[in-house]
Amino acid sequence: MSPRTPVRRVVSLVPSLTEAVAATAPELLAGVTDWCTHPPGLGAERIGGTKNPDTARIAALAPDLVIANEEENRAPDLDALRAAGLTVLVTEVRTLEQAFSELDRVLVRGCGLPRPGWLDEAEAAWADITPDGPPRRAVVPVWRRPWMVLGRDTFAGDVLARLGVRHLYSGHEERYPRIPLDALTAAGADLVVLPDEPYRFTADDGPEAFPGLPAALVSGRHLTWYGPSLTEAPAVLTAALTSAG
Repeated sequence: MSPRTPVRRVVSLVPSLTEAVAATAPELLAGVTDWCTHPPGLGAERIGGTKNPDTARIAALAPDLVIANEEENRAPDLDALRAAGLTVLVTEVRTLEQAFSELDRVLVRGCGLPRPGWLDEAEAAWADITPDGPPRRAVVPVWRRPWMVLGRDTFAGDVLARLGVRHLYSGHEERYPRIPLDALTAAGADLVVLPDEPYRFTADDGPEAFPGLPAALVSGRHLTWYGPSLTEAPAVLTAALTSAG
């Protein structure tokens, strides 16, 4: 998108990008998904889920820009929006560095906004992270029934690695492989990391499947979202990992 093209209406199909725009220029948001929960009280129109957006409703909102992600959103939906004449900016975020560069691309080059201060703060928060002690070996489930875990090339996996946690399926050929529970418990991990999204693991739902293994219950927003939450993520995640023992 040309920086000379004014962007006054944005539809966001990604919860973390919704939060990023809302923290920078909330007046731009014309439509967001049903899963966009931050910040609370968003007044933008709801246009369905990330996997099943109402493309006709989005087109009717006449946004200047639709922001999406190659993992969270389906190609046929994005193609339908392009066919309706809309400009769609698709992000790819598989590392922390990509998160920072894509946020800049969305906000500055895409929306035509000044670079927000919170983005500089987020980069600074991660600049001097040094893991304390040797790496910990973890399994990181993201779903249950069936069990699915972090595999290769995931943003969450890169975040954990920077905090000294190496997940055991980082070399798997799939990004989110289905692994039987007996294989997970026999994988040789010394920690299980259980986020509260996309599956909502809790103290009563998840740790019992890994008897004898320390369980870190972590904020999914701080582990998997790329936006303003990145400023708090190092401290929040480190506290959760440390409390697991």
